[in-house]
Amino acid sequence: MECPLDQIIRLPNQLGAFVKTTRQERKMTQKQLASLIGKQQKTISAIETGSPGTKLGTLLSVIAMLDLDLQVMPRRKDGPDIADVF
Repeated sequence: MECPLDQIIRLPNQLGAFVKTTRQERKMTQKQLASLIGKQQKTISAIETGSPGTKLGTLLSVIAMLDLDLQVMPRRKDGPDIADVF
């Protein structure tokens, strides 16, 4: 399964699924990715399952190690309201 280049992510589990797919596309195990950022495999597992308790710095390290950028932009007006998402 290939990740779209521009993916709108609003929930932790959506980000986790994106990280998992990207990691798998790069033929990398959770343990390998964790080792590259100095964390344990369970940290990568928590991110990929959408655990909301992950530290932002850790998440940014994972994103960088997967050669991704995080872009934050204003929500499009044609999208659902925040109340509809949660």
